[in-house]
Amino acid sequence: MATAPNKAARILVVDDDPDLRSLLTLALADEGYEVRAAPDGRVALDLLEAWPPRVILLDLMMPIMDGWAFRARQLATRGSDHIPVIVFSAAPDMRVAALRPAAVLSKPFNLDLLLATVADLAR
Repeated sequence: MATAPNKAARILVVDDDPDLRSLLTLALADEGYEVRAAPDGRVALDLLEAWPPRVILLDLMMPIMDGWAFRARQLATRGSDHIPVIVFSAAPDMRVAALRPAAVLSKPFNLDLLLATVADLAR
């Protein structure tokens, strides 16, 4: 697995699946990243303001505020609109391009590929 290029790089994981959030949090922390996780877009927006990350991993299908609504708010918020987003979803479609993601990964995803993508974007 790749070593984090910047040990202080912050990564925000946004997914409603608690097992996946835990897996990603542990895997990214093992790579040297500082990681926070949110179960939905609303919590993620609060974290985004208080704890700006270098990269966001974003699920699309979530309750309360889905990834589509989160990304729209993030892109409309000055100061966070530049943060690259990796979208991951069990059912990505052509509309994902409208979100202007830095990368799109289908679930289930290859963890090594995800870590390599995060490392590239966190530089």
